[in-house]
Amino acid sequence: MAKRKRTKTEAVIDRHISEGRGQGRGYEYKPWLLVQDVASQGLASRIKGWKTNRVHHLLSNLELNYFYILEWSPIICDIREQYPLLPLEETLAIAEKNGIPHPKDPKTQDPMVMTTDFLITVRQKIGVIEQVRTLKLAKDLQSERTLQKLEIERQYWQSRDINWGIVTEHEIPERLARNIDWVHPFFSIEDCSSISESEIRRITTALTLRVVEEHDSLASIAADCDDQLGFKPGIGLSVARHLIANRWWLVDMNKSINPSEPLVLLANPLVQLHQKLGGVG
Repeated sequence: MAKRKRTKTEAVIDRHISEGRGQGRGYEYKPWLLVQDVASQGLASRIKGWKTNRVHHLLSNLELNYFYILEWSPIICDIREQYPLLPLEETLAIAEKNGIPHPKDPKTQDPMVMTTDFLITVRQKIGVIEQVRTLKLAKDLQSERTLQKLEIERQYWQSRDINWGIVTEHEIPERLARNIDWVHPFFSIEDCSSISESEIRRITTALTLRVVEEHDSLASIAADCDDQLGFKPGIGLSVARHLIANRWWLVDMNKSINPSEPLVLLANPLVQLHQKLGGVG
């Protein structure tokens, strides 16, 4: 009997699995889809995560904004994006049972592996649980075809007793996302400058004293600190963003942070400042 010719989809699945895609946790996880695999019309992003210390592949601005919310949440301990719904036979069976056309590769017309936008590990008092969230623009939920594909995904996760839900742009606080976007690259101070731990302490002390006691704009205070302490322009503002990202400076993240305006701190950090700075670097 002649051996059946493998489809292109089967070859792609085997290759992705051999590469470790859709496998692992935390730093070791590899998304099933990478930015370079998908035509995203310039909306895709590659960004190093705070929680996982790896590069995340986000395929839309909506995914990016939700990713920021997950990064900021203290109860989220792992984020796995572009997670595959395998085995393929399972989603094919769900589609057939419900009379729904299964997604196909537009070029080969072979059935394609479906993916979930985010598989999230959530810390709770009793341990950790996993949740799944799919990102869709609200207007896209008016599409019957979109709803059909979501139903396949919903039933897939229901069979695994994992909470699944849809998130639209209306559930993502825009100001919070924008603020996190502003501070996100400065979570690790090593990524934004080569200043030493002792220099960080000097800048932090000077910045904090002035932010607490004065009403000048954050940008002005930071620039003055650079000048007075002998650092190149921009270092002070980078440290300020680092302090916000690490919650050493507590601010209302649901209000827009504008460097050209004074920064309002929710608590005076001077008392605990030096204790916290012991872990910098």
